[in-house]
Amino acid sequence: MSGALPVVGIDLGGTSVKAALVSPALEILEHSAIPTDVSDQVALFEEIAGLVDRVRGSSPVAGVGFGLPSQIDQRSGTVVDSINVPLERVPFVERMRARLDLPVRIDNDANVACLAEARAGAARGRDNVVMLTLGTGVGGGLLLNGRLYRGSTGCGGELGHMVVDEHGPPCQGHCPNRGCLEVMASATGIRAAAGAIADRSPSGPLAAARAGGDDLGPRLVIERATAGDAECREALEVVGRHLGVGIASYVNIFNPELVVIGGGIVAAGELLLGPARAEAAARALRVPWSEVAVVAAQLGNEAGVVGAAALMLEPDS
Repeated sequence: MSGALPVVGIDLGGTSVKAALVSPALEILEHSAIPTDVSDQVALFEEIAGLVDRVRGSSPVAGVGFGLPSQIDQRSGTVVDSINVPLERVPFVERMRARLDLPVRIDNDANVACLAEARAGAARGRDNVVMLTLGTGVGGGLLLNGRLYRGSTGCGGELGHMVVDEHGPPCQGHCPNRGCLEVMASATGIRAAAGAIADRSPSGPLAAARAGGDDLGPRLVIERATAGDAECREALEVVGRHLGVGIASYVNIFNPELVVIGGGIVAAGELLLGPARAEAAARALRVPWSEVAVVAAQLGNEAGVVGAAALMLEPDS
């Protein structure tokens, strides 16, 4: 869509807004970030517009792509569900086009991360890709036959809301379900697994850390597991097994070439991915499993802005 002109990619999160000027070859030419102003919609839109102006400078651009932590009706460019930023029921594309006087495309943040990895990262050159982003929750993106899959209205690909334990804990956000990957293979899942181990072993290191006021979350668990702590490694193994249950189903349903795991929790590396692969191998159908690899994402914090920019470069996004 862009020809030879660069584009701007915006990664809008609940804590920060990241922006980049990106070349048609998906190289970052300029970047910036600011804290997200969630006080009201007007302030947020003004903040975003100012950030676009900052990264583009005097450069002509072909348009602006946005990755939003939201469900989107692609038929109208409207945000239909948004938990961490005040965008619900906002005709985002229409409003940003009017404010920026530029072409605008939007998508869910996990979808743009998937697109980034497919065009410039771990899944480059692959046409059938499942991506999971593990953080506070679990985001999902699908590239099927070379194109992002969005479903009938744009809300498809919510892979974090696959149930892996029907009697599991209540899900997060607006989900009415229980035992979704969203709570079983995320920061919430790590805290739950570490807490259960601390309860089971009151004289162990995790119980001591909790008694000392430490958060038994991903940072502590991953750091200690990497240093060799057996309890923290066990917590990651529990979460990895939950992840593997979900991966097996995605492999059976979509027959992808690659399953890419991103988000902050992938910092655990093979301590998480190893148990996930083992569980998926035990559960997936033989033939599709024999054709797939499960790998860590490559683009890290750049995936959001690169994928958002890539939306503008797709022939018919």
